[in-house]
Amino acid sequence: MAALGDLIEIDDRTVLVLGRELDLDHGRPDVANALVHRAGDTLVLVDTGVTTAFRAALREATRRVGPWSRALLLTTHGHPDHVGNNDLVDELGVPAEHYVPAPDLDQMRDPVAYWARSLARVAGVVPVPDPAGAAEGLMALFSPMRPFAAGTRTYEELVPERIRIGSTRFGGWSFVDGAVRVLRSQGHCAGHVIVHLRDCGVLHLSDEGNGACGAMVDADQLKIQTVLGAVARIFEEGEASFLTDGHTFAVRGGAEAVAYLDGLLERACALQEAALALTGREGRARPEEFTAGYARALAASDAAGANPNTLFTAMSAVNQLRELGLRPESEDLRAPWSRPSPHDRA
Repeated sequence: MAALGDLIEIDDRTVLVLGRELDLDHGRPDVANALVHRAGDTLVLVDTGVTTAFRAALREATRRVGPWSRALLLTTHGHPDHVGNNDLVDELGVPAEHYVPAPDLDQMRDPVAYWARSLARVAGVVPVPDPAGAAEGLMALFSPMRPFAAGTRTYEELVPERIRIGSTRFGGWSFVDGAVRVLRSQGHCAGHVIVHLRDCGVLHLSDEGNGACGAMVDADQLKIQTVLGAVARIFEEGEASFLTDGHTFAVRGGAEAVAYLDGLLERACALQEAALALTGREGRARPEEFTAGYARALAASDAAGANPNTLFTAMSAVNQLRELGLRPESEDLRAPWSRPSPHDRA
């Protein structure tokens, strides 16, 4: 059984460092997987997880893929389980660059406010009497939290590129003479990117495959499903060899990666169909009852994703209601949701 900080060697210059799941009952933060790769003389880190134990595992991985004389840290998005050790690049003793998505800067500076917004939406569905206090308690688990390095910049400061991988086209940025490609995806949260390491054939999905329906306040369900389809095509065309992500603690190759991605898309469609049935012919639902039914549909479809728990299920359910076109009928957190008629006057 995999443990925090275990290393999976993909090749002699590429290592996946394994994180762990969230355990709220025992006050234990989740830690996202990180990639460590050497491209020429450049050490490439994709995310840094959180906790001092994971930091030590990252250091071991950097030694394993050496030698290198420069460092490049790429943050896929601003959630705390991905960014806690970002200042590690300042301790490597070599020139270092660090890039983060501009849309995620606010949540990286003030994660409590970001999570309070997400929790406030479900205060009428699950017991969250104080969303700000709950967010503060949740963020206290992620320690130490050092999301910025001395030279942190945003990707968006760089000239945007059109990046083609086989027949698939992305907007994004390339590094190390094209050996490292950062591709905009923006589904799991507003700034999310995925990373393609050309020479070893790894495509790191980070959290875009984390569940059939995004949970966060800034998640975009269409973008999640679009990027999953695009990545599946990349693997079908043989333009990538290994799929990694933030939370499944596995390396998938070739046909296995395609089957996994297709499975995510199929479960997303099945879950939306189940959610539609829960709203009835009239397109109306009470959020508490809908969430209970939605949780049953999640369990039946094995589509809960990483870190399944009551809070994340409720957050995902609210997003699914919006995805179906429903809106709350009043500002009361327990108010029913319904689908506006095209014939209603504004």
